[in-house]
Amino acid sequence: MKKAFITGINGQDGSYLTEYLLDLGYEVHGIVRRNSVPEHQQSRIEFLKDNLHVNYGDLSDISGLNRLLSKIQPDEIYNLAAQSHVRISFDVPQFTTQTNALGALNLLEVYRTLCPNAKYYQASSSEMFGTSVDEDGYQRETTPLRPTSPYGCAKVFAYNITRNYRKSYNLHAVNGILFNHESPRRGSNFVTNKVVRGAVLIKKGKAKRLELGNMDSYRDWGHSKDYVRAMHMIINHTIPDDFVVATGQTHSVREMTNYVFSKLGLDYRDFVIQNPTYLRPEELPYLRGDSSKLRNTFDWMPEYTFETLMDEMIEFWLNYTY
Repeated sequence: MKKAFITGINGQDGSYLTEYLLDLGYEVHGIVRRNSVPEHQQSRIEFLKDNLHVNYGDLSDISGLNRLLSKIQPDEIYNLAAQSHVRISFDVPQFTTQTNALGALNLLEVYRTLCPNAKYYQASSSEMFGTSVDEDGYQRETTPLRPTSPYGCAKVFAYNITRNYRKSYNLHAVNGILFNHESPRRGSNFVTNKVVRGAVLIKKGKAKRLELGNMDSYRDWGHSKDYVRAMHMIINHTIPDDFVVATGQTHSVREMTNYVFSKLGLDYRDFVIQNPTYLRPEELPYLRGDSSKLRNTFDWMPEYTFETLMDEMIEFWLNYTY
């Protein structure tokens, strides 16, 4: 039985990855940060019981990471933990950097020291590309990195230090450069679930309006389930390497909002207003990923389309008991 160690196991990706690995027969270990409201701390993974072991932990706590990895001796390490909200990274840039950049370095150093024969996956992000787009309108592994947020800058460090450790210490350390990926488990303060939940509340007469930021930014949206399959493929490739994970299609926030409201029989223009609070100091206008390398190497294809992803999220919130 293979053993996996997942940071951020209680997040959207962590929960889907845990399900996927358990179905493959793994023993899964993970860490969650303790907070003062335990009711929702592990809500995404509460239904998963067998061969799942969850401990309190934090990427800033090197002694804790040492203790856990020394005891577990995992075969695979997935670093998914992060301060994951790009807009909020402008409010807490130091915390974002300590967690997303130095936290990754802490984990890499413990991995190098205690279990160097394991395989390591770093959750990298399309936010690293920032305003850099190739001439054909795509971003790929060779596209220059020009991040436009503290989040993106921290992720660039984590990406590069992973590559550095791979080459310096001959480690099987890889990066998955994931473009935006969503699901019903996405935090409700992220734009897709914010729009879907807000639209459903309006449809049910429980809200009158929805406040959003930039409606004209474009994103490449996929489903987290498809992307955790890609994570497992990338970490288990015979050669440690870096891969973009994306659908190759881009939609604006306005298009996404229009789709959701239209599916509910509503016109978003009657309910949506722009609130400057949700605008970024430096906006990232466009993301569209080229995952040809991933598709050609592993024959990976997303099972969800943009439409089926949004439909699943709409159905979830329609059936949610308020």
